[in-house]
Amino acid sequence: MSSPTVAALRQHFASDNYAGMCPEATHWFLEANNSGHQPGYGEDIWTQRSTDMLRELFQTECDVYFVFNGTAANSLALASMCQSYHSVICTPVAHVETDECGGPEFFSNGSKLLTAEAESPAARLGKLTPEAVEQLVTKRSDIHYPKPKVVSLTQATELGTVYTVDEVRAITEVARRQRLKVHMDGARFANAVASLGCHPSEVTWRAGVDVLCFGGTKNGLPIGEAVVFFDHALSEDFAYRVKQAGQLASKMRFISAPWVGLLENDVWLRNARHANAMAQRLYQAVRELPGVTVLQAPQANAVFAQLPKAATESLYARGWKFYQFIAGGGCRLMCAWDTTPEAVDQFAADLKASLA
Repeated sequence: MSSPTVAALRQHFASDNYAGMCPEATHWFLEANNSGHQPGYGEDIWTQRSTDMLRELFQTECDVYFVFNGTAANSLALASMCQSYHSVICTPVAHVETDECGGPEFFSNGSKLLTAEAESPAARLGKLTPEAVEQLVTKRSDIHYPKPKVVSLTQATELGTVYTVDEVRAITEVARRQRLKVHMDGARFANAVASLGCHPSEVTWRAGVDVLCFGGTKNGLPIGEAVVFFDHALSEDFAYRVKQAGQLASKMRFISAPWVGLLENDVWLRNARHANAMAQRLYQAVRELPGVTVLQAPQANAVFAQLPKAATESLYARGWKFYQFIAGGGCRLMCAWDTTPEAVDQFAADLKASLA
């Protein structure tokens, strides 16, 4: 077999999903493989170990379930919080609204997603506000309207911003007053915690969050997200939802064991800090280039920038991969746990050359 080409080995900025497994996750994946026969469907020692480590991390007795991907995590979590006649409040750019192919509606048998005002300053940052939640809850109360039941927050947001602890608390206070539950889509939860510098419990259950979908794939795992229920009542029969949705892995240890690698010695946080730092490096390298408009300073591991069309075409021709979507047609440049300073500097140099 021929070796990969140089182009194939290049790092890209399209998605943190492009990155492979971090060494610690790989180590425990192989340890699970070398541990002999293990019971299936989550009864193995690795699932128990990683579950206990998550409870220790969050400093509470939470219920933990592992699924293959974020779509399943979000969709099944929301389905456990809603009936078909309920609704979920989220932003117009929330992943559950734009990129789950109707998964939340499908698995909840029809719960409607209600999006907040798209033109508000907060919405332009990808965030919900207490006022937006209140407005949607009180808009109507008649039986012809899907009853609001859940607030869904994305942390970090799809526009690369991060809810502060106080912002989360302000929203959950409205949710409690209006008898709503709070879901957190944490595909990049690690990056948000790294940015905030807080304990993960402070921005989740201590702030009023009921269910967290903790992303591992974008943080160095090969596959697998953790659905963490801080409200035990909501997890009743969740195992059956996981099974019915085709998300119950028979060899669960190969999903759960790599989590040991992430959680041990706070590798998850180190990986996130590195990705965030690379985004800052990229931001500093491109922010003052002529013709480039960076939409905002990065708060997590993404840089959003408006680039001239000719520059984007030149970068594509040079072999770079990145997405143009959300952000008003801007380019999203995403850094990962393994992004190197050299890759950042080379992209910035090619961008500068493209602009010239």
